Amino acid sequence: MSTKISNKTFLGGLAVALVLPLSFYFITKVYLGKHNIHLPPRYVVEGVDSQRVNGKMHYDTVYHQVSDLVLTNQLGKQVSINKDLAGKALVINFFFVNCPTICPRLTGNIAHFLQNAFKKNDSTVHFLSLTVNPVHDSFPVLRAYADHYNANHDHWWFLTGDKKTIYDFARNQLFVSVQPGDGGPDDFIHTEKIVLVDKHRNIRGYYNGLDTADLRRCADDLALLTIEKDKNEK
Repeated sequence: MSTKISNKTFLGGLAVALVLPLSFYFITKVYLGKHNIHLPPRYVVEGVDSQRVNGKMHYDTVYHQVSDLVLTNQLGKQVSINKDLAGKALVINFFFVNCPTICPRLTGNIAHFLQNAFKKNDSTVHFLSLTVNPVHDSFPVLRAYADHYNANHDHWWFLTGDKKTIYDFARNQLFVSVQPGDGGPDDFIHTEKIVLVDKHRNIRGYYNGLDTADLRRCADDLALLTIEKDKNEK
């Protein structure tokens, strides 16, 4: 495997990575001081739940909640994204190791633009990269790939497992592909999308991982999620 990141891409990523922690600081300061920040919306409405109270109908929007997924990470450990990462916001993308086109740039962008910016928030943020070619991408292959991008193994998992399970998760839980498929040998998903999922497993945003402006938006939204309070929190 040979993956190169251009000097231009690296320097651009480094510049953004240096700016993002400052962005997080100012967002936090404004939010705590004025409480007027617009949080990223919850995506994918499943329906409306209604009930009659004191003769009046009350309606509550029901949002899609991402189900659990159990796969193997680059350290060879079987992990559950909802149980092992409970209480954490998730940044999720799809890739494959031998990809010659968008995947190297996508992974490099996550490393330089996002991972570096949230080192101090690693208790509330976790990165997940799911391979779409699990037959080839065993956990030792993923370990070497992760090391190439200086991934922090404690806070960025590269996941492999059953192809049908991964593809079903991509299509029916994160909705990153509108093309039908069954996860069989001829099925293939290839996307530059990054999906932001909050600690309650609601989808909060989709971003183009190849676009620096969208990466900045992802970072800002992620920063807001780390300080978002539940309704019952003071």
